[in-house]
Amino acid sequence: MSHPCLTCGACCAYFRVAFHWAETDAAPGGLTPEALTEPLDPHRVAMRGTWGDTAIRCVALRGEVGVATSCDIYAQRPSPCRDVKASWEYGAPDAHCDRARAGHGLAPLQPSDWDGVAA
Repeated sequence: MSHPCLTCGACCAYFRVAFHWAETDAAPGGLTPEALTEPLDPHRVAMRGTWGDTAIRCVALRGEVGVATSCDIYAQRPSPCRDVKASWEYGAPDAHCDRARAGHGLAPLQPSDWDGVAA
């Protein structure tokens, strides 16, 4: 069984992804491609598509939310993305995960959604 996030992607199309510019590849040791970000203020950037008046969808998200998704820069994703915890992945619900899923009409993940997922 595959990881439930690979059939979700709701968080990538619900939340603003803001982080310090030094996490971009414009800074020594930074990973996230600067070209995929836009400035928020002198110290922070946001992933393109997650900030503004339009529908939120990270530029790095591929696929259809709730069906099949992936991240084009998974290994280079910024800290807010690394900090996201899927509900019940580590034995507890997560309000952010549940809210993003609800925003896309998806039911919250349950402990049983993790049955058979390789650790």
